[in-house]
Amino acid sequence: MDQVSLYRQYIQELLTERASRRSSNDPIVSEVIFDAVRDRYQLVNVGWKNSSTRIYGCILHLDIIDGKIWVQHDGTEKAIAEQLVEKGVSKQEIVLAYHAPHVRQYTEFAVG
Repeated sequence: MDQVSLYRQYIQELLTERASRRSSNDPIVSEVIFDAVRDRYQLVNVGWKNSSTRIYGCILHLDIIDGKIWVQHDGTEKAIAEQLVEKGVSKQEIVLAYHAPHVRQYTEFAVG
């Protein structure tokens, strides 16, 4: 399996696992959105809280660009980048895109 295919698999596994943590009785649903053709991946929360407050928000957004994983948004307590590293992805293959380009050089991850 080539590297990008492996990255797709890891991202889909991690997002699916996170989505499954929500109780089936919860009025908020965690949805995974996978676009493997354009390599766009998201975890989104959707639903109603107390029947009067609409909940909609992107929790995680990752893209694969030029063979690297770009973490566009991470609204979780346990960073998705660290989970990818635990699966064997090199930090030099992960871009923390939510940091400004001039700040990325100070992280342990790729700059772009």
